[in-house]
Amino acid sequence: MKTLIVHAHPEPKSLNGSLKDLAVSTLEGAGHEVRVSDLYAMNWKAVVDAADYGLDASRPLRVARDSGRAFDAGTLTPDVRAEQEKLLWADTIIFQFPLWWYTMPAILKGWVDRVFTFHFAYGVGEHSDTKYGERFGEGTLKGKKALLSVTVGGLESHYSARGINGPLEDLLFPIHHGILYYPGIEVLPPFVLFGTDRMTAQDYPDVAKAWEQRLLTLESTGPVAFRQQNGGDYELPSLRLKEGLEPAGVSGFGLHVRR
Repeated sequence: MKTLIVHAHPEPKSLNGSLKDLAVSTLEGAGHEVRVSDLYAMNWKAVVDAADYGLDASRPLRVARDSGRAFDAGTLTPDVRAEQEKLLWADTIIFQFPLWWYTMPAILKGWVDRVFTFHFAYGVGEHSDTKYGERFGEGTLKGKKALLSVTVGGLESHYSARGINGPLEDLLFPIHHGILYYPGIEVLPPFVLFGTDRMTAQDYPDVAKAWEQRLLTLESTGPVAFRQQNGGDYELPSLRLKEGLEPAGVSGFGLHVRR
Protein backbone atom coordinates (compact mmCIF):
# COMPACT_ATOMS: atom_id res chain seq x y z
CA MET A 1 0.00 0.00 0.00
CA LYS A 2 1.23 3.50 -0.87
CA THR A 3 0.15 6.12 1.66
CA LEU A 4 0.31 9.89 1.54
CA ILE A 5 0.06 11.66 4.91
CA VAL A 6 -1.01 15.30 4.74
CA HIS A 7 -0.15 16.82 8.11
CA ALA A 8 -1.37 20.21 9.34
CA HIS A 9 -0.09 21.33 12.73
CA PRO A 10 2.54 24.01 13.41
CA GLU A 11 4.21 22.25 16.37
CA PRO A 12 6.33 19.16 15.55
CA LYS A 13 6.15 17.99 19.18
CA SER A 14 2.37 18.24 19.35
CA LEU A 15 0.02 15.28 19.66
CA ASN A 16 -0.69 15.63 15.95
CA GLY A 17 3.02 15.55 15.21
CA SER A 18 3.41 12.40 17.29
CA LEU A 19 0.49 10.71 15.53
CA LYS A 20 1.99 11.62 12.16
CA ASP A 21 5.36 10.18 13.13
CA LEU A 22 3.74 7.03 14.51
CA ALA A 23 1.80 6.55 11.30
CA VAL A 24 5.01 6.72 9.28
CA SER A 25 6.88 4.22 11.46
CA THR A 26 3.90 1.86 11.76
CA LEU A 27 3.10 1.75 8.06
CA GLU A 28 6.72 1.52 6.96
CA GLY A 29 7.28 -1.21 9.54
CA ALA A 30 4.42 -3.15 7.95
CA GLY A 31 6.10 -2.90 4.54
CA HIS A 32 4.11 0.01 3.07
CA GLU A 33 5.48 3.02 1.17
CA VAL A 34 4.84 6.38 2.82
CA ARG A 35 5.20 9.98 1.73
CA VAL A 36 4.48 12.99 3.93
CA SER A 37 3.33 16.49 3.09
CA ASP A 38 4.01 18.42 6.32
CA LEU A 39 2.34 21.66 5.35
CA TYR A 40 3.79 23.92 8.03
CA ALA A 41 7.29 22.50 7.57
CA MET A 42 6.90 23.03 3.81
CA ASN A 43 5.81 26.65 4.42
CA TRP A 44 2.85 25.83 2.23
CA LYS A 45 1.25 28.82 0.51
CA ALA A 46 -2.36 28.66 1.66
CA VAL A 47 -4.04 31.18 -0.64
CA VAL A 48 -5.09 30.86 -4.25
CA ASP A 49 -4.07 33.77 -6.45
CA ALA A 50 -3.06 34.57 -10.02
CA ALA A 51 0.53 33.50 -9.33
CA ASP A 52 -0.67 29.87 -9.21
CA TYR A 53 -1.53 30.01 -12.93
CA GLY A 54 1.20 32.20 -14.39
CA LEU A 55 0.50 33.21 -17.99
CA ASP A 56 -2.75 31.22 -17.87
CA ALA A 57 -4.25 33.60 -15.30
CA SER A 58 -6.95 35.84 -16.76
CA ARG A 59 -7.85 39.38 -15.78
CA PRO A 60 -10.15 39.45 -13.93
CA LEU A 61 -9.04 36.19 -12.33
CA ARG A 62 -11.41 33.24 -12.80
CA VAL A 63 -10.11 30.58 -10.46
CA ALA A 64 -11.96 27.55 -11.80
CA ARG A 65 -11.40 28.25 -15.49
CA ASP A 66 -7.82 29.46 -15.06
CA SER A 67 -6.81 26.53 -12.84
CA GLY A 68 -8.18 24.10 -15.41
CA ARG A 69 -6.35 25.81 -18.26
CA ALA A 70 -3.09 25.79 -16.29
CA PHE A 71 -3.61 22.13 -15.35
CA ASP A 72 -4.20 21.18 -18.99
CA ALA A 73 -1.12 23.12 -20.09
CA GLY A 74 1.09 21.74 -17.32
CA THR A 75 1.83 25.26 -16.08
CA LEU A 76 0.56 25.05 -12.50
CA THR A 77 3.21 26.03 -9.99
CA PRO A 78 5.67 23.24 -9.10
CA ASP A 79 4.42 22.91 -5.52
CA VAL A 80 0.84 22.26 -6.70
CA ARG A 81 1.94 19.82 -9.42
CA ALA A 82 4.02 17.91 -6.86
CA GLU A 83 1.01 17.47 -4.55
CA GLN A 84 -1.20 16.33 -7.42
CA GLU A 85 1.42 13.75 -8.38
CA LYS A 86 1.50 12.51 -4.77
CA LEU A 87 -2.27 12.06 -4.84
CA LEU A 88 -2.10 10.10 -8.08
CA TRP A 89 0.70 7.95 -6.59
CA ALA A 90 -1.10 7.12 -3.34
CA ASP A 91 -3.55 4.32 -2.65
CA THR A 92 -4.55 5.86 0.68
CA ILE A 93 -4.40 9.44 1.97
CA ILE A 94 -4.32 10.19 5.70
CA PHE A 95 -5.15 13.73 6.79
CA GLN A 96 -3.74 14.50 10.24
CA PHE A 97 -5.05 17.71 11.81
CA PRO A 98 -6.69 19.31 14.84
CA LEU A 99 -10.31 20.45 14.66
CA TRP A 100 -10.07 24.25 14.79
CA TRP A 101 -13.24 26.35 14.75
CA TYR A 102 -15.30 23.35 13.66
CA THR A 103 -13.17 22.49 10.63
CA MET A 104 -9.67 21.88 9.33
CA PRO A 105 -6.85 24.42 9.83
CA ALA A 106 -6.68 27.15 7.20
CA ILE A 107 -3.39 25.86 5.79
CA LEU A 108 -5.01 22.50 5.00
CA LYS A 109 -8.05 24.14 3.40
CA GLY A 110 -5.59 26.17 1.37
CA TRP A 111 -3.90 22.95 0.26
CA VAL A 112 -7.28 21.71 -0.99
CA ASP A 113 -8.08 25.03 -2.68
CA ARG A 114 -4.83 25.04 -4.62
CA VAL A 115 -4.30 21.31 -5.31
CA PHE A 116 -7.86 20.24 -6.18
CA THR A 117 -7.93 22.20 -9.44
CA PHE A 118 -10.47 22.22 -12.23
CA HIS A 119 -9.91 19.30 -14.65
CA PHE A 120 -8.02 17.45 -11.89
CA ALA A 121 -10.40 17.07 -8.94
CA TYR A 122 -13.54 18.43 -10.58
CA GLY A 123 -14.91 19.39 -13.94
CA VAL A 124 -14.15 15.98 -15.46
CA GLY A 125 -16.29 13.52 -17.38
CA GLU A 126 -19.46 13.81 -19.44
CA HIS A 127 -21.90 16.60 -18.65
CA SER A 128 -25.30 15.94 -20.22
CA ASP A 129 -28.98 15.46 -19.36
CA THR A 130 -28.23 11.94 -18.16
CA LYS A 131 -24.85 12.39 -16.46
CA TYR A 132 -23.68 15.39 -14.47
CA GLY A 133 -19.96 14.84 -14.73
CA GLU A 134 -17.82 12.26 -12.95
CA ARG A 135 -18.06 13.16 -9.27
CA PHE A 136 -19.44 11.85 -5.95
CA GLY A 137 -18.11 8.33 -6.38
CA GLU A 138 -16.41 8.84 -9.73
CA GLY A 139 -13.59 11.03 -10.98
CA THR A 140 -9.84 11.35 -11.18
CA LEU A 141 -9.21 9.93 -7.69
CA LYS A 142 -11.67 7.02 -7.84
CA GLY A 143 -10.32 3.86 -6.23
CA LYS A 144 -8.30 5.66 -3.59
CA LYS A 145 -9.17 5.75 0.11
CA ALA A 146 -8.87 8.55 2.64
CA LEU A 147 -8.87 8.69 6.43
CA LEU A 148 -9.23 11.76 8.64
CA SER A 149 -7.23 11.51 11.86
CA VAL A 150 -8.59 14.36 13.95
CA THR A 151 -7.81 15.64 17.41
CA VAL A 152 -10.64 17.45 19.21
CA GLY A 153 -10.14 19.55 22.31
CA GLY A 154 -13.71 19.17 23.59
CA LEU A 155 -15.36 16.16 25.19
CA GLU A 156 -17.14 13.55 23.10
CA SER A 157 -20.47 14.50 24.67
CA HIS A 158 -20.08 18.01 23.23
CA TYR A 159 -20.13 16.48 19.73
CA SER A 160 -23.03 14.06 20.18
CA ALA A 161 -26.52 14.26 18.69
CA ARG A 162 -27.70 16.42 21.62
CA GLY A 163 -24.32 18.06 22.22
CA ILE A 164 -23.95 21.80 21.85
CA ASN A 165 -21.50 21.50 18.95
CA GLY A 166 -23.63 19.07 16.97
CA PRO A 167 -22.67 15.55 15.85
CA LEU A 168 -19.06 15.32 14.74
CA GLU A 169 -20.11 13.35 11.66
CA ASP A 170 -22.10 16.42 10.57
CA LEU A 171 -19.11 18.72 11.07
CA LEU A 172 -16.90 16.37 9.03
CA PHE A 173 -19.49 15.82 6.29
CA PRO A 174 -18.30 18.78 4.17
CA ILE A 175 -14.79 17.29 4.21
CA HIS A 176 -15.82 13.66 3.80
CA HIS A 177 -18.50 14.16 1.16
CA GLY A 178 -17.75 17.55 -0.35
CA ILE A 179 -13.93 17.42 -0.60
CA LEU A 180 -12.98 13.74 -0.66
CA TYR A 181 -15.91 11.81 -2.10
CA TYR A 182 -16.57 14.50 -4.72
CA PRO A 183 -13.47 13.58 -6.81
CA GLY A 184 -14.07 9.86 -6.23
CA ILE A 185 -12.10 9.04 -3.08
CA GLU A 186 -13.64 6.40 -0.82
CA VAL A 187 -13.90 7.74 2.73
CA LEU A 188 -13.02 5.55 5.69
CA PRO A 189 -14.62 6.17 9.10
CA PRO A 190 -12.47 8.79 10.87
CA PHE A 191 -10.06 8.23 13.74
CA VAL A 192 -11.05 10.82 16.34
CA LEU A 193 -9.51 11.66 19.70
CA PHE A 194 -11.73 13.72 21.98
CA GLY A 195 -10.71 15.71 25.05
CA THR A 196 -7.16 16.17 23.82
CA ASP A 197 -6.77 19.45 25.74
CA ARG A 198 -6.94 17.36 28.91
CA MET A 199 -4.64 14.55 27.82
CA THR A 200 -1.40 13.90 29.65
CA ALA A 201 1.74 11.97 28.78
CA GLN A 202 0.31 9.05 30.72
CA ASP A 203 -2.61 8.84 28.28
CA TYR A 204 -0.45 8.59 25.17
CA PRO A 205 0.41 4.85 25.25
CA ASP A 206 -3.29 3.95 25.00
CA VAL A 207 -3.78 6.50 22.22
CA ALA A 208 -0.76 5.16 20.34
CA LYS A 209 -1.99 1.58 20.63
CA ALA A 210 -5.42 2.49 19.25
CA TRP A 211 -3.84 4.44 16.37
CA GLU A 212 -1.48 1.60 15.49
CA GLN A 213 -4.38 -0.87 15.42
CA ARG A 214 -6.36 1.42 13.15
CA LEU A 215 -3.43 1.90 10.79
CA LEU A 216 -2.82 -1.82 10.46
CA THR A 217 -6.45 -2.43 9.48
CA LEU A 218 -6.73 0.31 6.84
CA GLU A 219 -6.81 -2.16 3.97
CA SER A 220 -9.63 -4.22 5.51
CA THR A 221 -11.79 -1.31 6.73
CA GLY A 222 -14.90 -0.62 4.67
CA PRO A 223 -15.70 2.94 3.53
CA VAL A 224 -18.65 5.12 4.44
CA ALA A 225 -21.47 4.05 2.09
CA PHE A 226 -22.08 7.37 0.37
CA ARG A 227 -24.53 7.26 -2.53
CA GLN A 228 -22.99 7.62 -6.00
CA GLN A 229 -24.26 10.60 -7.93
CA ASN A 230 -24.64 8.62 -11.15
CA GLY A 231 -25.68 5.36 -9.51
CA GLY A 232 -29.42 5.87 -9.96
CA ASP A 233 -30.35 7.32 -6.57
CA TYR A 234 -30.62 10.95 -7.73
CA GLU A 235 -32.89 12.73 -10.15
CA LEU A 236 -31.11 14.46 -13.02
CA PRO A 237 -30.45 17.28 -13.54
CA SER A 238 -31.81 18.42 -10.13
CA LEU A 239 -29.53 16.01 -8.21
CA ARG A 240 -32.25 15.52 -5.60
CA LEU A 241 -32.51 12.14 -3.90
CA LYS A 242 -35.39 10.22 -5.44
CA GLU A 243 -38.55 9.96 -3.39
CA GLY A 244 -38.86 6.77 -1.36
CA LEU A 245 -35.13 6.13 -0.98
CA GLU A 246 -34.84 7.93 2.35
CA PRO A 247 -34.72 5.64 5.40
CA ALA A 248 -37.41 6.26 8.00
CA GLY A 249 -36.54 9.13 10.32
CA VAL A 250 -33.43 10.17 8.39
CA SER A 251 -32.94 13.69 7.03
CA GLY A 252 -30.19 16.14 6.21
CA PHE A 253 -26.72 14.79 5.56
CA GLY A 254 -27.81 11.29 6.50
CA LEU A 255 -29.89 11.05 3.32
CA HIS A 256 -26.73 10.68 1.28
CA VAL A 257 -25.49 7.56 3.06
CA ARG A 258 -26.94 4.16 2.21
CA ARG A 259 -28.27 2.40 5.29
